[in-house]
Amino acid sequence: GVEVGPQPQGVVRADTLDKMRKIVKHGLDFVQLFNEGREFPPCTIEVFKIMEKVDYPRNKNDEVIAIIHPKLQDQDWQPLNNGDPLFLTLDGEVIVYKGACTVYPTFINEAAYYEKKQAFVKTVKMKLTAKHIRASVL
Repeated sequence: GVEVGPQPQGVVRADTLDKMRKIVKHGLDFVQLFNEGREFPPCTIEVFKIMEKVDYPRNKNDEVIAIIHPKLQDQDWQPLNNGDPLFLTLDGEVIVYKGACTVYPTFINEAAYYEKKQAFVKTVKMKLTAKHIRASVL
């Protein structure tokens, strides 16, 4: 499967559809070249590994008491450092990120995850290395 976004629920965006088509085409091109015996050199790519799902701050009655801070909104995949703002309480208090390392939040304030008690997901950036590959042509 291929998921390309962000895209609001129930909306079809032409730019997102175009990105999805390009990704699928690249995938099919790779399969064809691999099946023809093309050798692919070693490569390294950056990926983001999910570390933790973060809920909205809640009171003792399990009611949300803060919203995503404006400086975090729309900052998916951007570095979040210790002391950066996360939430803004309904009383105007800023809740900051308290972490030992830089993380990269994603799915920030996504409507589809609200009822799942997920304000965003913390990820860390990693590098993956693949050795060269080649299929033998029959």
